[in-house]
Amino acid sequence: MKTAGLKRKNLAIAVSMIAVFAATPSLATEVHGHLQQDNSGQAVANARVSLDGTSYTALADKDGNFVFANVPAGSYTVSVTQSGFATAHTPLTVGDSSPATLNISLKKVAELKGLIVAANRYDASTMQMDAPNSVNVLSAASLQHTAVHNVAEALGLIPGVNVTNTGSGYFSGVDGAARGEGVYATVRGLPADYDVNLINGVDVAQGMPYSRSVQLSLLPPSGLQTIVMNKTSTADMDGDAIGGTVDFRTPTAYDFAKDMSGSVSVSGRSESRARDYGDSGLGGGAAADFQTKFGSEKQFGVYASAYYDYRTYVNSEEAAATSAYNDGSWQFAHTTATGKSAPGYDPASNLTSTGMDVGVVPGYERRYGGNFSFDWKVDETLSTYLRMSYAYAQTTENTSFTQLIPQNVTYQEVGTSGVYTPNIGRIAARYWFETNPEIADLATFQWGADKTMGGWTISPNVFYSFGDNDRPNHVEIDGREDKYSQTNFPYSGSTLMSYGAGSFPYPQLTPALLAQVNDIPSLYANDHGELTEIYSGQRKGGAKIDARYDFTDGSLSSIQIGAKFTDSVRNFSDRDWSTAGINDGVTTLGDLGIFNGNWNAIFPGQYNWKSPKVSQSGVANLIQQYLVDSDLDTCGDSLYVNNYNCDTLRGREEVSAIYAKATFNIGNLEIIPGLRFEHTGIENTYWVVPQDSSGNEIPGYFQSNHSVFNEPLPSVFVNYRPTDGSIYRVALWQSYTRPSLYQLGSSSSISTSDGITTITRGNPNLKAIEATNLDFSGQWSNDNGGYASVAGFYKHLSHYIYDAGGGQANSNTNGEGTVFYKTPENGGNGRVYGIELDSHQKFKFLPAPFDGLGVGFNATRQNTKVNLGIPGFQNEEMQSAPKFMANAEVFYEKNGFSLNLSYHYTSAWLANYDFLNQGAPWDDLWIRPIKRLDLHAGYAFNNGLQVDFSISNLADNYSYWAHIGKRNLTISDIVDTGMTSLLTVKYNF
Repeated sequence: MKTAGLKRKNLAIAVSMIAVFAATPSLATEVHGHLQQDNSGQAVANARVSLDGTSYTALADKDGNFVFANVPAGSYTVSVTQSGFATAHTPLTVGDSSPATLNISLKKVAELKGLIVAANRYDASTMQMDAPNSVNVLSAASLQHTAVHNVAEALGLIPGVNVTNTGSGYFSGVDGAARGEGVYATVRGLPADYDVNLINGVDVAQGMPYSRSVQLSLLPPSGLQTIVMNKTSTADMDGDAIGGTVDFRTPTAYDFAKDMSGSVSVSGRSESRARDYGDSGLGGGAAADFQTKFGSEKQFGVYASAYYDYRTYVNSEEAAATSAYNDGSWQFAHTTATGKSAPGYDPASNLTSTGMDVGVVPGYERRYGGNFSFDWKVDETLSTYLRMSYAYAQTTENTSFTQLIPQNVTYQEVGTSGVYTPNIGRIAARYWFETNPEIADLATFQWGADKTMGGWTISPNVFYSFGDNDRPNHVEIDGREDKYSQTNFPYSGSTLMSYGAGSFPYPQLTPALLAQVNDIPSLYANDHGELTEIYSGQRKGGAKIDARYDFTDGSLSSIQIGAKFTDSVRNFSDRDWSTAGINDGVTTLGDLGIFNGNWNAIFPGQYNWKSPKVSQSGVANLIQQYLVDSDLDTCGDSLYVNNYNCDTLRGREEVSAIYAKATFNIGNLEIIPGLRFEHTGIENTYWVVPQDSSGNEIPGYFQSNHSVFNEPLPSVFVNYRPTDGSIYRVALWQSYTRPSLYQLGSSSSISTSDGITTITRGNPNLKAIEATNLDFSGQWSNDNGGYASVAGFYKHLSHYIYDAGGGQANSNTNGEGTVFYKTPENGGNGRVYGIELDSHQKFKFLPAPFDGLGVGFNATRQNTKVNLGIPGFQNEEMQSAPKFMANAEVFYEKNGFSLNLSYHYTSAWLANYDFLNQGAPWDDLWIRPIKRLDLHAGYAFNNGLQVDFSISNLADNYSYWAHIGKRNLTISDIVDTGMTSLLTVKYNF
């Protein structure tokens, strides 16, 4: 009995032990992993790593490492997801004791969105090497370590990009340049209209009235993490980008290593040209950003940034070319008896300047805005995000022009040669004041998600953007000494000018003229002023969906399909009121109460006569005091309803697109064929001003037209990566640009004369500008912080349309019988070709402390030719397309200290065709070469404090010099904006 009882007792103990062991989990241990690219071995940061079927998730650090703690022994599947890489699924076995380790190689694929950012120039180089197409990347550090003050100027650091400080419409010419900042960017010789501009992948609204360009001076570098310039377009990208696609990227919380971090900064600014006038020229700003990741698995991320800055400036203008255009202040130096260019003389070299405008341009600008992002990584297969951005800029600018206008010009024969010279009979002294106000904003909103299902990644996205470029309350007022008598200030001579160093023009004033320009208030007032209100904006929204399937074996790596729909509405109106003239014979400008002091020198260092300071509010109040409804004269029509509506335009544009592309990997060779198709429907509504059969104006009406564009856009990209540090690319693709809405459907007028009816209007039958593009490049990197690339490009364009501002491009009159139509027309073919070089090298191999030294250099040589479709203009260069551009930099970066000295050069480029309306190219307006030396110094302390100081235009060169004739500086517009200094103190936490 004892034995049986013992057996039962032992059995019970055994069962109990088995139960205990069965209820005890397997021993837990750690899992250490590393992520790298399969073709280069480079670390993959910020990837999401998870153990399928468990709650274990991790985020790879900047070196590609991740850790799971307390993982029970067993078998698992590790899944890794990261934008731009195929999702990886790797088996894992965890033992009972020692930590498990594994290395996972991720396969690079053509990115759906590519919304990654670069912190420094080395990350930027990696992005350029890894991209499926040719791109240039500006990192956050590159933006910080330069003297640029908006993103347009930042783009000028990229090879192949020309930054212009003036454009078309009311931002054109010398007045636009007088703001002293970059406004637009042209890529590879193509106008800014030919670019696509994105913020975090969203098409931004185009608020400009006469073009499809975007005013990039709205955006400061603060709040931006990366700028990506796509020089080539794959099938998943918008097709209307002949020049390039620029993506301004803001960070998300997952671009930062810490779970919570942020920064605050304050800045101070000083403009030297304003100090030359005795003004402070001060400005400043503040900015902050914050990010946090939260949730049990850090699955939520929030990033927000905000900025505010302002600047005050006073700049100088000399505007002989503008005077030549507006007031006829030019002649040929050697003429016929009727004033034409004498036989045997080249007209472009035979010019003489007979008048000029000289101005002071004070202004004030403030900008504010911010960015926001929210990310939710729902699980290992689904993530969703929200992105928002907003930028606002308000500019108040006044221009006070003293005008010297030639009158009573005759032509005197030189001996008996038959050659004549002009003789100026007198000079009229006049004054013109105008404001150039602007209120502009730009916003983007988007929601999207990425969902993986097996090999599929589905990415829906909904987006919206609005942009405005308004010119409210633009006022003008003028005065003249010759309002009642045309006998004052007699003059004699063929020109008003003499020329000093560098061909700078100096007017030769008689003592009486000098006394008059120093006494502007004594000029007779012409009227009580003029008011103009311009409003221009666009609202754009839509949705898209992208789907990619990643194959796990074979040469076909992925296929990708997608669709996109965009609907936009544009509104534009321009109205002008001119008060009645003052004709009492006694009222002067000084009697109007609009002056409040003087500038002691109108152009310090060059012209030292005085210029009055004008109260903008005083002019505005004066206009309101005398303005009546009948003063509305927008188009010079006799009926109020026509003047009110004649410059009103509404347009709706719908763009539908579908695409498909595939990625093949055969050894080191990557081939990406694709096809995109875009259908565009545009409806324009505009005002028609008609006349009856007797030529009398009658009330007008709104009318609409419709345009359709269908564009198949094939592409093929071939990338060859023989080593980790090299890639060679060839790309062939088709792209296009739609005409501006203004050219398609501008306001219409109907006039009748001698039984002939002429209808002037936009042309809904304009064709899209189409381009066949070829690009080939090589890129190399080394382990010592070096990078180099060379790229060649060729573009063949059809149906070219040039930038005509607010006028018709290539205006032609066609018709038959008694009805004729005056409309803009397409030009002919064009071509752009060139080569780009880009390199930077940090000398890490040198002994300390010289291992912080480095150099950078990029250069572009390009040629453009185009047939405008106008007789005599079949072989013109394209606008804003310099033949040569270069940036050179010497830098030092070590132990938190940075020093950058950079030099920028842009050769001459063509701004406007046939500037004097002479029907030939010899009078094109050209921009003289631009040279700028910039300096930056900064230091980052260990406690998170960072100080940066920069000076732009260290050599104090002129920022703008336009001249009539390619090689003639006789008639020029010149702007002096001086140097700009910026001090920023930033604290990172």
